[in-house]
Amino acid sequence: MEKATITQLNNRFEEYAYEQDGVEYWLARELQELLGYADWRNFLNAINKAKESCETTGESISDHFVDITKMVKIGSGAEREQDDLMLTRYACYLIAQNGDPKKEQIAFAQSYFAIQTRKQELLEERIQLMERLQAREKLAATETELSKNIYERGIDNSGFARIRSKGDWAMFGGYNTSDMKRKLGIKENRPLADFLPTITITAKQLATEITNFNVKKNNLKGETNITTEHVKNNQDVRTLLGKSGIKPEELPAEEDIKKLERRVKTLDKAIAKKNLKGKKK
Repeated sequence: MEKATITQLNNRFEEYAYEQDGVEYWLARELQELLGYADWRNFLNAINKAKESCETTGESISDHFVDITKMVKIGSGAEREQDDLMLTRYACYLIAQNGDPKKEQIAFAQSYFAIQTRKQELLEERIQLMERLQAREKLAATETELSKNIYERGIDNSGFARIRSKGDWAMFGGYNTSDMKRKLGIKENRPLADFLPTITITAKQLATEITNFNVKKNNLKGETNITTEHVKNNQDVRTLLGKSGIKPEELPAEEDIKKLERRVKTLDKAIAKKNLKGKKK
């Protein structure tokens, strides 16, 4: 997510924050707009899931989700009652966690409501961590789909490993999977992608997605044909990166994705406790 987008979203979420007796809150109808939900009923589904999550943590739903009624204008100066909810930061955090992180507003909100200090540099850091985690999950899903796809065409796990390694050879300018592990100091029994930066993970995912598509579309069969297809797609994506001066094999390794997952989970638990303590002051 671009810094300019983070700044814009941060300003919007700040503008919609209220405070009463030292407690921050947001109105559900306004949060619906901030999170990009077009339909109130769909947003209510997200709120109900968040209430279930709240109850699971042992928190009182009424402490975080407060039903209110307000008057809204409907034209010609007339007004009518409209149901709404006052939501604490913790309630908003739970709602965001039940949303689709592929949407920029949701991805931002998951970090915004998690970080009590609201410092933009912390928001940027957490969003970048989550984007890497999500990119890795997406690559794993795409590679699993390719594995199943080619298995149906008579290629076993060893064949899949060879195809993937040849793809890496094309992506990394002549370095296959094992070569890149040695180059980056990664143990042979660990997945290479667990240590790659987000841009490289995304590049590998795109090339694999194209391979999946063309294997199905053209009904490709046999290890040789599918390898040729996968190598071509990785070369094409590498060429695209090269136009921006990016050489995947020259990028340094990043933090082990498994350690990153544990760190984010630990951080989120600590953040949740801090939010709850802040609410009880």
